[in-house]
Amino acid sequence: MPRDAPDSPTSTARVRVRVNRLVLYTVLVTVTGLFLGPFGWLIVSGLKTPAELAASPVHWLPAVFRWDNFADAYHLIDFLGYARNSLVIATIYATLITLSSAWVGYGFARLNAPGKKVLFGILIGSMMLPQMITLLPTYLIFARLGMVDTYWPWVLWGLSAAPYLVFLFRQFFAGLPRELEEAAIVDGCGYAAIFWRIFLPQSWPVLSASFIIAFTWSWGDYLAPQLLLSSDRSTLAVAVMSSYVTSAGTPVTNLQAAASVMYVVPILLIFLVAQRGFVAGMSTTGLK
Repeated sequence: MPRDAPDSPTSTARVRVRVNRLVLYTVLVTVTGLFLGPFGWLIVSGLKTPAELAASPVHWLPAVFRWDNFADAYHLIDFLGYARNSLVIATIYATLITLSSAWVGYGFARLNAPGKKVLFGILIGSMMLPQMITLLPTYLIFARLGMVDTYWPWVLWGLSAAPYLVFLFRQFFAGLPRELEEAAIVDGCGYAAIFWRIFLPQSWPVLSASFIIAFTWSWGDYLAPQLLLSSDRSTLAVAVMSSYVTSAGTPVTNLQAAASVMYVVPILLIFLVAQRGFVAGMSTTGLK
């Protein structure tokens, strides 16, 4: 019998591998299409007229691709000004909350103290609380402190760490060898120096992932800027949802869709640039 005869075990194994790959690629393409479908529909909606968006039955494609909708959406509001506000808030918040979460995660992972497990359980349990529950008390606190219509709330939120990011850092730091800090302690380093000089530089994958996650949280937040900021200081998320209306208060949906596409682009660019660090951070967290 020839070496690669059709009925040989080697040939059967190759066929099985090809079939498995075909099934896998089919599933991946299908799932990718499901995820990209809403974004593709958003782009198509931004190229239609309001009449085509409201038509029944649905017009899947516009009769004429109206690229000027993007120019109108850009010029009708101070798009760059609102984008600058969002960028400032998101950068400040993401930087501070990444560092504060890393510090808290380091404490939970490497330091021993009475009640540490109970505190960590309470911290993780706080992830179950919806944002709406804490929004009104938070507003009252900031109003009493005179921080409404300022960016100080995002500074304080950033300094207070985030439970999910603390969990990521805690899992990562717990997997590092104990000999690292023992050698540093012998050399005279304190715990703060160990964190800044040894642990933090090694956690760049989790730092990258945490920064992207926190930046996305702040960039996509609508409730907090709407509640705490005036229209001049507000963010792009609020402007996109509230500025494109007619004199009667009816939303101009095609311009909202076009503005939403431009609103999402910075997040996509950030992820494409930092995706290697993001994937590495999410895949190595918790591994020893």
